[in-house]
Amino acid sequence: MLPFLTRRLIVAALVALAVSAVSFGLMFVAGDPAVVLAGQAGRAQDVEIIRQAYGLDRPMPLQFFSWIGKALTGDFGTSLYFNLPVGAIIAERLPVTLILGSAAFLLALLVSVPLGILASIRPGSALDRAALMLAVFGQAIPSFWLGLILIVVFGVWWSLVPISGTETWQGYILPVIVLSYYAMPALMRMTRAGMIDVLGADYIRTAQAKGLPRIRILLIHALRNAILPLVSLAAVQFGMMLSGSIVIESVFAINGMGRLAWESLLRSDLPVVQAIILILSLIYVTLTTIADLINAWLDPRLRSA
Repeated sequence: MLPFLTRRLIVAALVALAVSAVSFGLMFVAGDPAVVLAGQAGRAQDVEIIRQAYGLDRPMPLQFFSWIGKALTGDFGTSLYFNLPVGAIIAERLPVTLILGSAAFLLALLVSVPLGILASIRPGSALDRAALMLAVFGQAIPSFWLGLILIVVFGVWWSLVPISGTETWQGYILPVIVLSYYAMPALMRMTRAGMIDVLGADYIRTAQAKGLPRIRILLIHALRNAILPLVSLAAVQFGMMLSGSIVIESVFAINGMGRLAWESLLRSDLPVVQAIILILSLIYVTLTTIADLINAWLDPRLRSA
């Protein structure tokens, strides 16, 4: 297990380094950052002063290692729009996105995994067709449209829950439902397909012949092997929920990382955009690494792969 863990950590570190380089390169996508910061009315003297103030006159490798060194200590620079430390802005917005994404992820698992298991027991049954219909609608309905419909019905017509903000826990109800519904189809289909394949295996028939309880066969013997691809998919879905919540946060007026990223792009606040991309990418890399380790723990054969 230790060699497998070492290999995965090395790969994760290399990916994180590559992501850091890409995030740093965003500063230079729009051209010379000093010219961008000086604005259209900036003079040559102003550009030179800005270049020296921000260390943009140094060689590119030195700028990168200086930036990544500060980022490791939580110093992502100063926001060009808010004139505040980027780390402080993200520290205020990140918990909101983490709560939203985590709650939506848990809800998606609690609904899709049991539904996929039940659908796999009797393929072609009414329950199976209903589950597949749910998957089709989940892929076909845009998340922003579903969010607007829920706002009109439950927030405007019936006044059951808040339609915006996260001042109270009720404000998370509608965005969590919308965000989780986006991930349910893939998780449900993966669970169903994996369980159908496993339930036809020889060791499952042997367990049935021994007279083991059906619930034990499903949850212990079958699910342990069927869950392997689901773990990897779940990590990807969770990462997409965190990084792709910009639409949900905009619809429900939630001040999270997604909305901050969109606003920063519109304002050309590059230090904030850099930090958001770096943090969300590192979270994504961490999730996929954890998923690999869980799969290796569940299936020892993967440790030698």
